[in-house]
This record gives sequence, structure tokens and C-alpha cells, in this order.
Amino acid sequence: MPAAPSTALPQQTAAEQVRSVLARAISLSLTVDGATYDLLGAHTVGARGRITLHPPADTPLSDHLSRAPLGRPDARIDLTDIAPTALRDRVRARVTLTGRLAPATPGDLGSLRLDLAGVTLRTGTGTQDVAPGAYTLAAPDPLALEEAALLTHLADAHADLVSDLVVLAGSRLPHGVVRALPLAIDRHAVSLRCEYGEGHCDLRLLFPGEARDAAEAGDMVRRLLTAPRCAHHHDHP
Repeated sequence: MPAAPSTALPQQTAAEQVRSVLARAISLSLTVDGATYDLLGAHTVGARGRITLHPPADTPLSDHLSRAPLGRPDARIDLTDIAPTALRDRVRARVTLTGRLAPATPGDLGSLRLDLAGVTLRTGTGTQDVAPGAYTLAAPDPLALEEAALLTHLADAHADLVSDLVVLAGSRLPHGVVRALPLAIDRHAVSLRCEYGEGHCDLRLLFPGEARDAAEAGDMVRRLLTAPRCAHHHDHP
């Protein structure tokens, strides 16, 4: 018998989600030799997701690295993905990458690369381990860098449109919503957080097609109001 057609809803893979988090992150925490350092604007993400750290000079981290024995110390990098809108429970995802640090340029501790060994993604729906190979082959969502501007514009300038989007859920959305705000947007869908007196649920509204940039995303949001195709939500106590 032929295989049944897939009913999976379009969404980012776990590897794409991790790459998207890294693409928009400006800060991270580095743990090496049991000590943790918070780095702001001190890393870059290159081809195939290669992370390079640029520890500032004359800081506790640079002092630590200068005193460390020669070799490739084990390291852990933690990133937290925060929603740009002022909703409850703004943490959308946490990413952990493990591996070993090595000079990006031999003999120079001013730039350190992470030779990746493991990747973990934690979201409200659970924890997933991402194979390093899948991570390096994935690409960030095309809206990742523009997502914050899109969501804040939607929240600040189009509250009426957000309310209209909530209506699309119909009977699938429990009664008693006191506020709805944009939570996330990617090439496949826009997600709203619907808050109650206690708790919330997340509503994901699929676009009629894929959005390749911010202009197409705006068009897709408007088209949802005239040609809704599919929506689902997850309840969170």
C-alpha cells in the first residue's frame, strides 16, 4: 500500500530553531573550567554555524584564559531566546552548545572557536538534542534577524489586527482571554500569546505560503484575515 500523506504542519526544524536563536543573539554565557562568564557583543557566528568568541582584553575571562594550561578546554555556551514583546514568560527557548575551545588563529587567545560536540534546544514543548551535523547544515529562518522589529511593530501599531487574528482561532481558543500579544514569527507562521487571569496559551497561525522576507511576512499576516488555512494552539498553565 502507498504511504499515507504526511499531515505534519510546516515549522522550523530544531536545527533551524537553534540557528535562528544564534543569528539574533547578542549575548551568551560561557562556562569553562567550572567558571561562568557573561559575554555581550563578543561573539560571531560564521559559515555553517561556527561560533567564534572574542573575549575582551583585561577582563576576568581573558585573565582566566591566559592562565589556563595549554590545550583545548571543555566549554559550554548557553543562550536564552527572549520574546521582544512585553508578554508573560518571555523566555521562548534556551540553547546549549558544548565542545572544546581552541584559538581561531594558532597562538592567539584574542579569538577562540568552539569545536562543536553537542547541541540542545529547550522550549515550552520539551527538550531536543540536535546532531552537530544537522546544526551545521541548517540555516537560520529568513525572518530571524527582522523578527523583533516585525513583532514590536505588530504589537505597537496594529493592536486591532492582532485582535482580529485571535478571532481566527474560533472555538479552539478557550474563553477568558484578557490580552493577546505577538510571540514569534517565522517563514511559516505567526504565533500569538493569549493570556488569561491565570496562565496562557500560544496560538500559531499558518501563512498561506512561505514568507521570504519582512515585506512578504507583512503581506502573509494580512492575507490570513481573508484566507485562513490552519491554526493550532498549545495550552500552558
